[in-house]
Amino acid sequence: MTTTPIRFRRPTSAALALAATALLAHPLTAQRGESGPMQEAAQLDRDGKTAQARAIYQQVIDTAGDPGRKAAAQRSVAMSYAFDGDCANTVRYEQMVIDYWKTQEQVDPQNAFYQQGEMADEAARVCIDAGDIDAAEHWYRRGYELGLMEPEPRTHPKSLWDYRLAHALGRIAARRGDAAEAQRQVAAARQALDGDPGMAEQQERFFPYLTGYVALYTGDLEKAKSELERAVSLRGNQNDPFMNTLLAMTYERLGMQQEATELYRKAYDLARAHNPPAAFTRRFVREKLGLS
Repeated sequence: MTTTPIRFRRPTSAALALAATALLAHPLTAQRGESGPMQEAAQLDRDGKTAQARAIYQQVIDTAGDPGRKAAAQRSVAMSYAFDGDCANTVRYEQMVIDYWKTQEQVDPQNAFYQQGEMADEAARVCIDAGDIDAAEHWYRRGYELGLMEPEPRTHPKSLWDYRLAHALGRIAARRGDAAEAQRQVAAARQALDGDPGMAEQQERFFPYLTGYVALYTGDLEKAKSELERAVSLRGNQNDPFMNTLLAMTYERLGMQQEATELYRKAYDLARAHNPPAAFTRRFVREKLGLS
């Protein structure tokens, strides 16, 4: 729920199949292809020097030769604000990227609506990690609406967007302390997986992340421990910094301080991308352990 940069041409079906493996937790998060000033700025963000990073991104925006490159840089600014835990400014820049994709609806409708949904979900992910739960719900629902506007032939099934929304609403309910609603959304996510085996083949590994997250934030620490340990053991999840951070948080609340500290350090080292999971992990662990 981690994987490609913004795409300005419709990807092949094979590429879409690969990208779908990480849509739920961390939509479009790897930001591959960083080079030159953008690479330098991304590293500054990871190091917590976000103001310096944004000065570089702004130079790229100001000199961008085409709208697509400008939108890509604006998305990087959105992620820069994510490293500060700044939901509002992340949303502001993700909206600029959504506005770019609106201009592509006539020439590339499938990809345009898909990307709009992705950017809205990305903003939502930053907001829930920053603790702005109402904004997160708004943008997850908006992402669902935009994603479902994609015309046929669809690049992603409705079941995927159903699963993603249920997954998000389950986490949101848990953050609000509404255990009953969280479990209703967990059941809805399970139903979406069971109803589409093809989608589930790629998305099943994100389910224990959901159940572990819900357990952690609703106070069932033993279940959180078992579910999150299962989550990080699954292929494709082992190096996910956010899932490892959640498990470290669980260990800490269980009084397993040494294990928690070791896992926090591991998660921090894993947070090498320029995306919401890395943004939260770097900021949270830096503050938790007093890292400079």
